[in-house]
Amino acid sequence: MATRTMKERNMSDIKNSQRIVKIVITTLIYVFLIAVAISVLFPFYWMINSSLKSLGEYRLTVPTFFPKKIIWGNYAEAFNAANLGTLFLNTLFVGLVSTALSLVITVLSAFAFARLEFKGKNALFAALLATMMIPGELFTITNYQTVTHLGWLNSYTVLIIPMLVSVFYIYLLRQNFLQIPNELYLAAKVDGTSDLKYLWKVMIPLALPTLISITILKMMGSWNAYIWPRLVANDGAHSLITNGLRNSFTDTSGDVNYPVQMAAVALVSLPLFLVFIFLRKYIMKGVSRSGIKG
Repeated sequence: MATRTMKERNMSDIKNSQRIVKIVITTLIYVFLIAVAISVLFPFYWMINSSLKSLGEYRLTVPTFFPKKIIWGNYAEAFNAANLGTLFLNTLFVGLVSTALSLVITVLSAFAFARLEFKGKNALFAALLATMMIPGELFTITNYQTVTHLGWLNSYTVLIIPMLVSVFYIYLLRQNFLQIPNELYLAAKVDGTSDLKYLWKVMIPLALPTLISITILKMMGSWNAYIWPRLVANDGAHSLITNGLRNSFTDTSGDVNYPVQMAAVALVSLPLFLVFIFLRKYIMKGVSRSGIKG
């Protein structure tokens, strides 16, 4: 009886120790996650905080973590000073057109690499994947020389055409297409269905989550583009949002009105924030359906 009581006591002590260890580990994990969340969210908080200050308060030696006087007028001034309406329309036009054309190229390319049989298919696909290891800045030099010779500078064409093909999106969609049973394709061919009809009626509906993800990511990429638009479209008629944020808040003496600039950044960031909040499940679903998980 005493031996049994001793064993029960030892088991109870072991369970208590395991419970304490589990609580400590869980606490450390949450502390780490909270620290990471704060480090990620603090720049956004500081952006909003700065956008509501006066320029004099912004330039104080000791920064304030909450505005002494909230100035909502910075947002109206930012919208007018940067001509954000025109910049929004330019960026939206470039984003929609480039996304639509890029989807067509991506779908056709992914279908060809996933279902069609032709000589050199694997070698060509391997060569395309190899280009992903080359820094994008190297392509910028050759692309700039090409569009200069073609006379495309300061036009919508130069903002759309060079960025239509994405090897990563082709690879992503190809992996999704490969998960669709090949027997469906063979059965469709026996029934006399053309490749394009099979692609439109069968493969695209089954791969719709991945296509939605590609659409969202492509639009976000166009919205955030800075280096290429800055390089090839410096006239006011074709400037995008990123260019406007960089150039519109410096006066003749070279001083920058940072609170107004932060207000403009907040306005520009709002659409991307809403896209992420409401469409993040589609992004994650599309990536997971492709067999690529982080």
